[in-house]
Amino acid sequence: MEIKPTEIGISKMFGGYNKRYQHYSPTLGCSMNFHIFFPPSSSPSLKFPVLYWLSGLTCTDENFIAKSGAQRAASSEGVALIVPDTSPRGLNVEGESDSWDFGVGAGFYLNATQEKWKNWKMYDYVVKELPTLLHENFPELDTSRASIFGHSMGGHGALTIYLKNLDKYKSVSAFAPIANPVNCPWGLKAFTNYLGENKADWEEYDATCLVSKYNDLSATILIDQGEDDKFYKDQLLPQKFEEACKKVNVPLLLRLQPGYDHSYFFIATFIDDHIRHHAQALNL
Repeated sequence: MEIKPTEIGISKMFGGYNKRYQHYSPTLGCSMNFHIFFPPSSSPSLKFPVLYWLSGLTCTDENFIAKSGAQRAASSEGVALIVPDTSPRGLNVEGESDSWDFGVGAGFYLNATQEKWKNWKMYDYVVKELPTLLHENFPELDTSRASIFGHSMGGHGALTIYLKNLDKYKSVSAFAPIANPVNCPWGLKAFTNYLGENKADWEEYDATCLVSKYNDLSATILIDQGEDDKFYKDQLLPQKFEEACKKVNVPLLLRLQPGYDHSYFFIATFIDDHIRHHAQALNL
């Protein structure tokens, strides 16, 4: 099985290239796809910092690449975008596709501890396997300069991964993140099935619970939340995260955007701000 990534798609955009790759993941036990957007390069010796995007429920590695328009700002800022998939695929675990908010397309960026879901180790895939794969196979990428952001379930992933790995990422931002999953229906369903009944294990993957443990943050966390997002009040709970940040003086810019929903129209509207937020941190 080919662990080294194979290029399976390419398209030019804003002077750079969207490239899609496939590889076998030992972490997840299946074949996985991911996208890289390479900005245009003025010199073969130039190495691009990397910005990981984590997508939300039901998404693959393709949604962000096709819908966000992030490549325009990434091209001008000289930042490479890395877009993994959202879960293992093709394992045929019983019940993996029974619901849209659990199983396939819903990995929640954690390491499952329950035997049935033992392959659902998206945390290790994003934090360990993928950066190593990039470092070993793409000399044009400087994986030591990395930041992370995401949407909804992916916003949850970005925040928790950043907080647990402050040495690995320069900055974090999120669009409509699931900010306090231990207190929302999506989180309760995913955490019970992936992690079991021990609530202490859940808190290890909850940004609101984690932020009080890591109060030496200096980089401002950026979050955009649409006020007309139908999931805002019962699933996303950004105010809970805001309260937790205030208690420990963690710098947070939470922007409530009137009229915007949970879609990629919302993401595309504010994506340039997020790319610039990260480019500034990556190029310091």
